Amino acid sequence: MSATIIDGKKLAAEIREEVALKVAERRAAGKSVPGLATVLVGEDPASQVYVRSKHRACEKLGLNSFSHALPATTPQHQLIELIDELNNDPRVHGILVQLPLPDGFSEEEVLLKVSLKKDVDGFHPINIGKLAQKGRTPSFVPCTPAGVIELLKTTGVSIEGKNAVVLGRSNIVGMPVALLLVRENATVTSCHSRSQDLPSITRTADILVASVGKAEMVRADWVKPGAVIIDVGINHVDDPSAEKGYRLVGDVAFDEVRAVASAITPVPGGVGPMTIAMLMHNTLKAAELAD
Repeated sequence: MSATIIDGKKLAAEIREEVALKVAERRAAGKSVPGLATVLVGEDPASQVYVRSKHRACEKLGLNSFSHALPATTPQHQLIELIDELNNDPRVHGILVQLPLPDGFSEEEVLLKVSLKKDVDGFHPINIGKLAQKGRTPSFVPCTPAGVIELLKTTGVSIEGKNAVVLGRSNIVGMPVALLLVRENATVTSCHSRSQDLPSITRTADILVASVGKAEMVRADWVKPGAVIIDVGINHVDDPSAEKGYRLVGDVAFDEVRAVASAITPVPGGVGPMTIAMLMHNTLKAAELAD
């Protein structure tokens, strides 16, 4: 068996194209142009890269973007004041506070200040709370988890009734993915570093979502034959033969697992492109809701 490759680049391009078309239609109709404001506190290099990529995506798709960079020494009340300003700015339809925040900030307090109507990252505690409740609909769903579900749907495999295992329980990916899979009527197991005998748990999965942040942790003998594998991990591994001296790998040993699974996302080119595509989708949605 050789698994089908789930092409995140292709699906993300289709979503971005649809967003660009709808933004152009809004411009032509004289409606507001969707606007995304990013707030970056501190100088974490990875966060800086992520924020720049979001602004480049806005530019390419015709959205407005507003960048706000604050030093790590910024008092929390000053960050809150900036968020209040953005909440009241009609040009801004979506607000993204880049996580994680530096030490000393209350992440929960900051996220609570973002307007529910502008929470395009989907991390407001009320949106997460609604995601966890049957019969409730959050205003926005976190971007990476939403991308995971969209990728699963492209495989043609029904999620309903399947055994789904989520490896990792972060607030950003693991927990929201598990909640979304429950909403799709999967039977969900959430496991993590303290779970006993992880391979025996992951081998029960018809659908396995790996988001643990450990390079190539999931091996072929961890995987049920024919399972669908979504690899959210992005890890740098030293590789002297590579131009940059390293290569990117996921949480799954791709070459091994590909021989066992029925479908698998690559790293890079799988989940990664979907995150920004879903952010653009959410920002457009926020503008439409504000009309």
